[in-house]
Parts: sequence; C-alpha cells; structure tokens
Amino acid sequence: MVSCIIPARSNSKRIKNKNILNINNKPIISYAIKTAINSKIFDRVIVSTDSKKIQKISKKYGAECPVLRSKRLSGDKVPIFEVIKNSVKIFNLNKNEFICCLYPTSIFINKNDIIQAYKKLKKTKSDFLCCVSKPNSHPLRSFIRKGERIFFKWPRYSSSRSQDLPSFFNDNGSFSFYKTKMIIKARNNLLPKKSTYFEPKNKLMIDVNTLEDLRIVKILLKNINSRI
Repeated sequence: MVSCIIPARSNSKRIKNKNILNINNKPIISYAIKTAINSKIFDRVIVSTDSKKIQKISKKYGAECPVLRSKRLSGDKVPIFEVIKNSVKIFNLNKNEFICCLYPTSIFINKNDIIQAYKKLKKTKSDFLCCVSKPNSHPLRSFIRKGERIFFKWPRYSSSRSQDLPSFFNDNGSFSFYKTKMIIKARNNLLPKKSTYFEPKNKLMIDVNTLEDLRIVKILLKNINSRI
C-alpha cells in the first residue's frame, strides 16, 4: 500500500490562509488533492490539518481528513518530518510500503511527475526520494555581505564557469516519498543513505511563501489556461 499525506496547517505566517486561497476559483489545496487522486498510485489521500475549514474543503475535493492535527504539531517551527511521522501513527499507515508527502501549494506538479518519481523510487530501491530543482545561479559563486561590501563566499570558484562546477539541487517544496519503515525507525529528518531524487521536466516549480510568489502563480496559471 502507498498513501499520500498533504500537510496543510492553518495560520500560515507570511500569507494568511495560504493553503485555501482561491486561484482560478479553486482553493490552492484542491490542485494537490486532484493530482494525488489522478495519479492512481495512492490507496489513501489524507490531509493533515488543524483547521476545521481546511478539513471541510479537503473532504469536498475528495481527500480523507478524519481527525484534526494536534496544536502541538501545528506550529510554524515544527519539522514536517514530525508531522509525517505522527500521521503514520494516527492514520494507521504503518503497514504501508511508502508514504508520499505532497505539499498543498504544489500547483505545477502533475500526475505524471508523481508516477515517474514513484517508479524511480522503486527502481532504485531507495528509502527516500525528494523532488528537486536546480538553483537559478550556482551556489559556489555566491556573495556574502559585510556591511556595505560584498565578497565571494568561495573565492576559488569566482572565475569558474557554472557548467564546470558540480551540479547542485534544491528541495523545490513540492513532494517527497518515504519508505514507511524508515519513518517509523528514524529519530530525525536527516537524509537516509539510500536517498534519490526526481527532477521534473516542468521548470515552473514555485514554492508559494510570499504574496509575490502568489502573484506569479496566478499570472502563470492564467497564461497557461489561455493557451488551452
């Protein structure tokens, strides 16, 4: 069995009610729920939330949300791994082979991304898979600031071409897969030895954290829909 957990707490700090704001007349979280359901690889799609409003909306769009998350696990400093670990317990998912954590703002992730990532997870016999993207600029050529001055953090790479440097990837805030046994046994969220990655072909990976992110998402979705 494979289940999907969508963590969607209330009281988001930078954008109020971020997870249920309407985009194209649908709450943001509905996109993630639809993607998970349409992938047809999950036995259960469950939303973990501390909000009765999010619970109601999630059920409307086809997800399970049988109980509310405790306030202890709903603060902005609680690691998402602790939420997933708790979800395995309270939703009785310990017999699942894998758990997918799909973030509610993963608007540009589609069902094929989920399917291909799941196939790679099994093919590589990994305990963990993270959906990643390459940074816009290479981290090894980053500046640091001291007062009004800037300096290369790593001067020895200042003249290197980006293509000559090792590849870097960032967690793009869309989804991850975990082997359930690893979740149960792990005491922290450090990468297990058998970890792999999935890089989606779609480069429109925007982790919605600010009003500017939200504005860009709305513009992109409007442009995409106008071409359909």
